[in-house]
Amino acid sequence: MWSNPRVPFCLSSDRPKLAPLNGKSLIINVVMNIEYWPFDRQMPRGILPAPHGRPADPPDVPNFVWVEYGLRCGMPRIMDMLKARGIKASAFLNAQVADVYPSLAEAVVEVGWELVGHSWFQRSLKQSENQAEEIEKCLARLESLDGKKPRAWLGAGMGETDDTPDLLKAAGIEFLHDWLLDDLPCWLKTKHGPMVAMPYTFELNDVVNHAVQQSSSDEMLKRLEATLAIFDREMVEQEQPRIITFGLHPHIIGVPHIAYHFEKALDLLMARNDVVFSTSSQIGDWFVQADGTGGAAVM
Repeated sequence: MWSNPRVPFCLSSDRPKLAPLNGKSLIINVVMNIEYWPFDRQMPRGILPAPHGRPADPPDVPNFVWVEYGLRCGMPRIMDMLKARGIKASAFLNAQVADVYPSLAEAVVEVGWELVGHSWFQRSLKQSENQAEEIEKCLARLESLDGKKPRAWLGAGMGETDDTPDLLKAAGIEFLHDWLLDDLPCWLKTKHGPMVAMPYTFELNDVVNHAVQQSSSDEMLKRLEATLAIFDREMVEQEQPRIITFGLHPHIIGVPHIAYHFEKALDLLMARNDVVFSTSSQIGDWFVQADGTGGAAVM
């Protein structure tokens, strides 16, 4: 009996040893969620509650501009920061961004970030009238940007129905970030064969840190330092690599007072000799090769 229908339970300390990626035991995935929040719909999240305790009907100007500021100002700020350090991010991209903000989509392609599926706009697949069609539309639009069909996916809000992983696998997705239940990738069962459940993050996620928990500007740096202290010990004792994923959104990480401390976090990692920055599919490919089982056990 499995605790969930997709991934068998396993203590992290019991997992088979994985060889480091390119000889580096600490793998960093910088994820930028690049989203389109339609002006004529209710905002998925807000920085400012509606006045008088009533839900804000569209147009919700303050919360719309909060997000669009991130696309206009936060994205160039973080892109410059990463480019200066030779870091390629994973762009978790609402596919409709390519139509609504074409210059932004072009800039992401130009700097060589990996395009990862992230729904059509910022709406859960649970609300889609036809998931399979929406998934295919997303993948085709992203492929039209850089000529590469996306291999990885994170659903908007990590929303899934019982069928979502099966539909994603059928569409060619190999790596799924919705099931963030381990520090390392693991195999996930679908009707069409095994796929890889990829690490993501709640704890090093700027939405959780700042929009939900209202933490201080330097929270990401403080959490990284504490995470490294634990991972350093575990990498030695368990002889096992660790993955750190930053879950970022340009309207949060890209504001100056938070970006300032995030830059310090990047430099802390850059100063280490055991760190490799990798994108989603690079990490997925490493795991498939290092694991060597092809996911046979979950099927």
